[in-house]
Amino acid sequence: MSAGARSSLRRMLPIVTPAEMRAVDAAAADRIDLLIERAGAAVARAAVRLLGGTYGRTAHVIVGPGNNGNDGRVAARLLADRGVRVRVFDAAACPPVLPPADLVIDAAYGTGFRGTWRAPDVGAAAVLAVDVPSGVDGLTGGVAPGNAVLAADRTVTFVALKPGLLFGEGRELAGELELVDVGLDPGDVHTHLLQSADVADWLPARTPDAHKWHAAVRVIAGSRTMPGAAVLAVAAAQRAGAGMVQWSTPGADAAGSMPLEAVHRPLPATAWAAEALRSFDRFHAVVIGPGLGRLDDVAANTREVAIRTPLPIVVDGDGLFALAWNASGAAALLREREAPTVLTPHDGEYQLLTGARPGADRIAAVRRLATDTHTVVLLKGPTTVVAAPDGEVLVVRAGDARLATAGTGDVLAGVIGALLAMRLDPFEAAAMGAWIHGRAAMHGPADGLVAGDLPDLIPRVLAELRGAP
Repeated sequence: MSAGARSSLRRMLPIVTPAEMRAVDAAAADRIDLLIERAGAAVARAAVRLLGGTYGRTAHVIVGPGNNGNDGRVAARLLADRGVRVRVFDAAACPPVLPPADLVIDAAYGTGFRGTWRAPDVGAAAVLAVDVPSGVDGLTGGVAPGNAVLAADRTVTFVALKPGLLFGEGRELAGELELVDVGLDPGDVHTHLLQSADVADWLPARTPDAHKWHAAVRVIAGSRTMPGAAVLAVAAAQRAGAGMVQWSTPGADAAGSMPLEAVHRPLPATAWAAEALRSFDRFHAVVIGPGLGRLDDVAANTREVAIRTPLPIVVDGDGLFALAWNASGAAALLREREAPTVLTPHDGEYQLLTGARPGADRIAAVRRLATDTHTVVLLKGPTTVVAAPDGEVLVVRAGDARLATAGTGDVLAGVIGALLAMRLDPFEAAAMGAWIHGRAAMHGPADGLVAGDLPDLIPRVLAELRGAP
């Protein structure tokens, strides 16, 4: 990773696991009363914002036995001092239905809770969670069977974000996130949340002397049964900033549905690797794999191109199958590469590469694969995780379920290919690509979005990032 990328990570929102947070808390044990006062004050301020004021308002505060409960008690005291009608309920003896209120503060249990918690019925009251919604696993975002969790309108968390607020059911249950600095140093953090300001800082400007070959992308994708994969990857690369995109589908003639500006380079139907490798002059990045198919000859040629090309490469879809489907295994092959490599698996492709699905701790799973293969790994999902070979991780939560449709991964591969061609650090390019891709989907219709809609939405995202009116 470049020095610039490392420097920018230090300015991002940190993410720590519950175990890491416990170590941070333990190191500050002599300041615990001060820290609880600060946390409780932050909760009270957030409560007032949700209440829209204090006059005539009623708030219930559910408190547990730990520091979360203490944060809630401080917040209750401060709210009462400001004129809010406050009732405090002990989590262990909380009635199944709370009286009517304007706001319920969930300060029952924190990230380390492992028991059973059935939250009460709070009616139409807004909900403010302290640190994490009680009952949500702070590491994975899961909710254990038998638990019932209050869906928060907002969660106030301290020092650093917790993975459970970004993954699994926790992502939706947490509502709007508010990170508060209470004066604790999280230490040497290696996982961060990517936001729009970070992407805008990294987005390169087109220089006055730029020309079409300044950021050229070579795409090898598609097949007789999946021709659209190449179309999607090419269109996305063009819209994301590539000045020249040349494409090949082994054994295929020029496709009428391909963008007019894309250049076709024929490749034979079989034994095409050598010809493909000779075609990479003047290009700056390669995208390979979307829709190529899984025939033995295709897989062998895909592997050869992926390993032998000296250019930065994005390997997606059937390219990942090709890397995994060999006697040596994907990691051994990929460690032979010297140029940057970005792998973009979904959970099933992750299993092809490693032999097992990612599991509940997705950050650890992606970090492990990136370190093992010496590549940048982007694991797709409702929350995307991108890991660099040195263990740095970026989490991207742009986008939503609109992206759960065929072909959106092909679009993502094309976007990353364009960013690599613009000479971005591969870790940055992968994370930026995921963010731009997700944000583009948010500009599309809530229902009926298809992958082919995304390329035309990408320029809107880029304009927003550059501050265009």
